[in-house]
Amino acid sequence: MRIVSLLPSATEILFGIGAGAEVVGVTHECDFPSEARRLPQLTASALPPGDAPGDIDRHVRSSLHAGSSLYYLDSGLLESLAPDLIVTQELCAVCAVSYEIVERAARRLRTDLRVVSLEPSCLDDVLANVTFLGELTGHATGAADLVDALQRRIATLRHRTAGARVRPRTLVLEWTDPPMGGGHWTPGLVELAGGAPVLSQPGGNSQRLEWRQIEHCEPDVVVVTPCGFDLAHARDALVALDSVPQWTGLRAYRERRIFAIDGNAYFNRPGPRLVDSAEILARLLETSSPITSER
Repeated sequence: MRIVSLLPSATEILFGIGAGAEVVGVTHECDFPSEARRLPQLTASALPPGDAPGDIDRHVRSSLHAGSSLYYLDSGLLESLAPDLIVTQELCAVCAVSYEIVERAARRLRTDLRVVSLEPSCLDDVLANVTFLGELTGHATGAADLVDALQRRIATLRHRTAGARVRPRTLVLEWTDPPMGGGHWTPGLVELAGGAPVLSQPGGNSQRLEWRQIEHCEPDVVVVTPCGFDLAHARDALVALDSVPQWTGLRAYRERRIFAIDGNAYFNRPGPRLVDSAEILARLLETSSPITSER
């Protein structure tokens, strides 16, 4: 089977179940595992260069309002790769090339080409996607092994945090300008890590927050994990928030319980490393300064 993955999380899953040798093309954002970086890249960003979260947000909203895609898809390269299977998504127009663009390109290729869309909204959905791709690609055994390993780690973490006397009220920001609270699988990861998610949207899209909401909520811990940002860019976004009075007035800020995490590798990518994300967060919550009240 010749597989094109137009989703970084799908690329990780395919390599994780033993189908990596059959992946013939990926996106420009497929950076894990390292072998994926050497494959032909079928996409590119249509956004102008720039790192500031506010600038990126304005460009994204303007493009979506105008009906423009945020990504380019190289249809000629796709045709030359002659895939049997394309793995993509419809979950978020900001996160990957749109399903409509992929479908139009696929219609011009072979008639028996299969296009599948992954739409996870929680951690269990991600595990189900692993099983699904395993069955679809003939790697059911590898998928079962991966799911079993992930479930053992989940069970270990759940046992470790189940008896926590206090569950810190944890705010996960998936964007900083404007601030956006974590959605889909993120609240579940917070609970698995031993925290109590606040200003979150379980199973739904990330939602824009007002600074007065964050100020009123007064979280115990804040995790800044901007979508698509590596750790260096997440830290830059965190530093930029020092100009926001409602931010520097938070007790979590004063007591140094604010953390930056590589969102591109972990929280924002619904693949096997979501379990790593929960483990990372659990360590942060365990090592934070003592929190004596759940309020």
